[in-house]
This record gives sequence, C-alpha cells and structure tokens, in this order.
Amino acid sequence: MTQCRWAGLLIGAVVLSGCSSLGTLNRAAAPTDLYTLTPKSTFSAGLPRLSHQLVIEEPTAHAAVDTDQIAVQPTPYQFEYLPVARWVDRAPVIVQTLLIESFENSGKVAAVGRSSVALRPDFLIVSDLREFQARLPAVETESGALEIHVRMNLKIVDAYDDHIIGSKSFEKVVMSPSDEMSDVVVAFDDALGKTMRRAVEWSVKTIYSHGQRNPRPALR
Repeated sequence: MTQCRWAGLLIGAVVLSGCSSLGTLNRAAAPTDLYTLTPKSTFSAGLPRLSHQLVIEEPTAHAAVDTDQIAVQPTPYQFEYLPVARWVDRAPVIVQTLLIESFENSGKVAAVGRSSVALRPDFLIVSDLREFQARLPAVETESGALEIHVRMNLKIVDAYDDHIIGSKSFEKVVMSPSDEMSDVVVAFDDALGKTMRRAVEWSVKTIYSHGQRNPRPALR
C-alpha cells in the first residue's frame, strides 16, 4: 500500500504538537459508520474464584487515542484519523466497558463494576491505554495490510490500604488482511481481546495470591 493510496483514505496528518490540530479533527464531517468491539468470553481453565468486589477505573490515555476517532500511525511520529469511520465511544470508555464485561464473563469475580455505580471495592483496577491504533507495516504490501497495536498497563490497588499489589503491561500486535474497515475492526477486536484475556487472568491470579498471603474479610 503506497503512501499516496493511504493518504486518500485519511484526513490530513496530525503532528502531535498541540491540541489545536485535534480540535480541528473533532470538528470534521460526520462519519458514515460507527464501530464497536467485543468483550472476551473464554479464559484458561483452573482460574481461582474471588470473593472480592472489583472496580474498573476508566483507563488513562494520551490525546491521540483518547478519542472516538480511529487512529493510524503512518510514521512513529505522526497520527492520522480515518475520515468516514469512528468508534461508538472514546477508546478508553470502550476498553473500560469491555474489561468489566470480560471480568464478568470469567465467572470468577463476586462483583465488578465502575466507580460511578457506587460499588464499594476490595480492589481497584487502574489502567493506562498506551497504544490503540493501526500502523503502516515496515514493509509495503500489495494487500494494504495494517498492523493493529494494542498495549495497556494495569495496576491493582488494594482498597483496604491503598497499596499497589501488582503492575503489569499487556501488548498484542495483529496484522489485518487488508485496509478494508471490516478487516481492520476484526483485527482491533482480536488484538484487544487477547490483551484483555491476559489482563483478566493475571488480575484474578494476582488478587487471589495476595488474599492468600493477607487473609481478611472482604470489604462490604
């Protein structure tokens, strides 16, 4: 896929030197298509069961991906956005919602929600969404394939004493078959799903091990 071809699919390049360029993109013409992603529903057998309540905070993210626009990096120093497609919400909100659903789907957590529902947590899951964009591959391909990059860092905070009991980063890069939106969205879903599966399994195991070493009644 040549740079000229890709440029025809994108709004003008945005060099991340300030907020004014992002504001201009936010006022761009309304897209014709909205896209969403799916939670993870399959997990490794043998995950321990937690009697704790978890609150999943909205992930922090830098301005380039803290948007409902679908980001593409043509170079390591530049972000652009697809002009006729958007996510149904800002990327951090989507990830927060899907993490909650993924924890629920594991069947291993007593209760999980977001802070706005006034759930009194035993543990907080605090995350930073560091990568959530497509990238042009290093080697040009005739199919127009794109690399979908998802990376997040999770920290688990024990609400009893506000102590971080674990911190780990999770990352997945998936190649889309082409630059068609259907292929790009499926690749995003695959990359995020695999990242969330590892994040959920690590969180459950970490909280369980912490509870075994520090037995006490869960907060109610």
